[in-house]
Amino acid sequence: MRSSVKPNRFRQILAHGKVPVGHMLIEFASPGMARILDCAGVDFVVVDMEHSGFGFREVATLLALFKSTSITTFVRVPQIEYHFIARCLDAGAQGIMAPNVRNGAEARAIINAAKYAPLGERGVALGTANTDYRSVNAVEFLTEANRETVIICQIESQEGLDHLEEIATTPGVDILWVGHFDLSHSLGIAGQLDHPRLLEALQQVVAVARRHKLAAAIQPRTLAQARRWLELGFNVISFGADVAIYIDALADGVARVRELVEQRD
Repeated sequence: MRSSVKPNRFRQILAHGKVPVGHMLIEFASPGMARILDCAGVDFVVVDMEHSGFGFREVATLLALFKSTSITTFVRVPQIEYHFIARCLDAGAQGIMAPNVRNGAEARAIINAAKYAPLGERGVALGTANTDYRSVNAVEFLTEANRETVIICQIESQEGLDHLEEIATTPGVDILWVGHFDLSHSLGIAGQLDHPRLLEALQQVVAVARRHKLAAAIQPRTLAQARRWLELGFNVISFGADVAIYIDALADGVARVRELVEQRD
């Protein structure tokens, strides 16, 4: 019988003091996406259910496809509710991203849904997608799953900033991930990503994460943003969402082709 879960590439990279680089899927769920991201060399993927049209069947299919790669799989659930969190983990996700975590009570609710006893209250279902449909040693599997499952709390509001310490000190939380657009909106400076108030908030999140030995994550759309936020101390980078990367690359390519056409004319 097999007792181990899929090796967690994301945790291994962090353990070596390096920066995992990932990507978010919010638009494209075609069968080739797992291999495409594998060819691109990403370390982790976030399959988004909050702002996408993905249903649970599409998410489960993507998770199954990613099992043929070494990419670590996270799902951003649409709400902090047990049935979203536990079902995604049972479908094979290696971690959960929870949106707009505002206080310690919400962080504990995430842990309760994601972790097996004694750490949480997640129901046990073995022999399904989370064990690759194989028989496992239950005690060893549950212990390893509790250790390896990654919990990401998104900080996206003034309330989340106000309760950052209690979120960060909730046992089981691994990552504080800034949702920069939502956070800027909550601070009354929507979309002003260079505003001093937002930069102060980003520095606050990084400082609290470091103090409690958590990772600090963020999702830049451009290399300039990535450079700026790495300099602030973020040590997990998700490079854009699929639709943003596609639009940027296509727009750049189209513009260059038009330049060639104009030069010819």
